[in-house]
This record gives sequence, structure tokens and C-alpha cells, in this order.
Amino acid sequence: MTPHIEQAIYGLVSTPVLHLVDRHDILTCLIKNGPLSAGAVADQLGLDGDTVERLLLVCVTFGIVRRDPAGAYRLTEEALPLFDRGNARYIGGFVEHLTLGAAERMQRLEEYLRRGKATVDATREGPYDIFYRDEESTREFMDAMWHLSHGVSKELAALADLPAAGLLVDAGGANGPFAAAALQQSPGLRAVVFDLPPVRPHLIRAGLAAGVADRLDFVAGDFFTENLPPGDLVSLGYVMSNWPDEECLHILRNAYRACAVGGRVLVMDRLFADDHTGPLATSVMNLLMQLETRGRHRTTAEYLALLTEAGFTDCTVRRSTGDKHLIIGHKAGDQRDRSAPAGGDEGA
Repeated sequence: MTPHIEQAIYGLVSTPVLHLVDRHDILTCLIKNGPLSAGAVADQLGLDGDTVERLLLVCVTFGIVRRDPAGAYRLTEEALPLFDRGNARYIGGFVEHLTLGAAERMQRLEEYLRRGKATVDATREGPYDIFYRDEESTREFMDAMWHLSHGVSKELAALADLPAAGLLVDAGGANGPFAAAALQQSPGLRAVVFDLPPVRPHLIRAGLAAGVADRLDFVAGDFFTENLPPGDLVSLGYVMSNWPDEECLHILRNAYRACAVGGRVLVMDRLFADDHTGPLATSVMNLLMQLETRGRHRTTAEYLALLTEAGFTDCTVRRSTGDKHLIIGHKAGDQRDRSAPAGGDEGA
């Protein structure tokens, strides 16, 4: 078998393994004290040495960890920032999100295959009713969003050419991975996150941890039924891929209405190649969007078409070195307002 086929077959094991070695501090121990043998890691953490060894050997084959001739393990340079809890690129919360409930999600995927999503989900709760069902599920979802987005948000904020002052409205901004990065990038900027009420305490904690709480506010609301607060910039970070085209157009029209004349909308998301042949992460996450939300991932052309239909002009794409990119639309001063009030006939 080729390496790609082997990875496809055995990849089922890799994500739960990564979750375990992160959750039980095995990778953290190697980062702080390595290189170490599996036995030394087990002794420090009070874990079973044989199981630690077997888990680490799987991590070796997936390129997360290296094993030297003496049997000591250390993280690879590529993996180290992704599993260092003090690094902005840490993805442990996202790995946890993928792992928890994986069996249930895969069973539902088979039902989608047989009967279609609309039929299977007809009596199922909406995605955000599930994400925010209780404090634990809200925390897990917020952690996943932060770890999925904050690292690349630093680069995206730099690509956005943020103004020296003004107000950023981060619509559906969760606990503020992009808003915090934007405020750190532009010390004269203020930001308000517009999201559902359960998000508030998580945003407050994140703002304090990022050192931007004095310039970061929260407004509770639903962008399908309420107008966004007015601002100089409106950002939509990993929001559009949660919804079908009709709902995305409604969100963008709401953003157009909220955006000051001469202002911009910043859409951040994964992008399919023009021929939909990848990248791998986008293809996998596109499938997860079907399982967890009502949305999908799109090509550059599909996003530009939605932005144009909503009224934005001079739309451009700026690509990061990561897996999320920036699509910018401008609100021209002489453009006719194509938006309908939130909750009107065009609503979802």
C-alpha cells in the first residue's frame, strides 16, 4: 500500500491517540522534559509504561514524535507548536472536539448516506442548540473554536490592514479568537463580538487572558433575526461555512447594512481549490460541516459571488500560510443599499 492509502486506512486511530497523549500530558511532558523514554514519561505522570510506549509509537508513525536510537522520544519541530499549550497555534481543544462524539457522528453519516440529511435531522436540535446545550458543551465548543482559529487569526489580522482606530464588529465571533488577534495587532482599535448569550462569559475570560479586555465588548444577539451593531469593519471568522448559501447571503446583507460607508467585511474560512480536489483538511472539514452544521466549504469564486450579490465591491482574497484565508469586500460610498432589515422577508 502507498503511504496515502495507509494513512487513509489507519487514520481512524490517529485522532483518538492524539487526544489521549495530549489530554494525559504525555506530549506536554516531552515538551518540558524531553527527550525521554516511554518509561520515564510513565513514571513522571503515573501512567502505564507499556501503553505509553504503544501510543508514542503510533505518534512516531504519524510524524508527531521522533524516537532516537536509545529509545527516547521528542516532538517533531512541526508538531511542537501545535501541542504546546502555551503556543497560539495549540490545537488540543480542536482535537478534543473531533474525538468526543466521533462514534455518534459517524453513525449519523451512514444515515445521511441512506436517507439524506434533511430527513435524518428533521426532528434533531439545531447545531447551536447542541453546541450550547450546557456549560460543559459550550466550554468544549469554545475551546475548539479558539484553538482552531486564534493562531492563524494573528496572520489574518496582519493581512487585513486593520485601521489604527475604529470599531470592529466580530459577528458570530465566539470567544474572540479573531477579535483578540485584531486588537493585539492594532492597539487603537476597539471590537465588539456579536454572538448568542451563552458566549459572554467565555469571551470575557478570553479577553482578559489576551490582555485586550478594556477594548473588547459583547453584544448578545442572533444575526438571523437582529441587526448587527454598526462598525467600521465587520468580520465573519469561520461563520459562513456553517450555513447554506441562502443563509450566508442573509448574514452578508446584515454585515453590509452594519458596515460604515467605505468600510469592509472580512470573511475568514477554509477554501476549496477551484476544482474541489483539496486541500485534505478542507475536504474533511467539509464533511464535518454536514455532520455538525448546515453548511459547507466553498471555493474562492463561490465566496466572491456571495459577497457581490450582497452588495460588496472590489472583493479580493488574501491567502495565509495556514488553512484559513481572508476574503475582503468593500462597501462603496455610492453603492445602493441592497440589504433588507434583519428578520424581514429575506431572512432564513
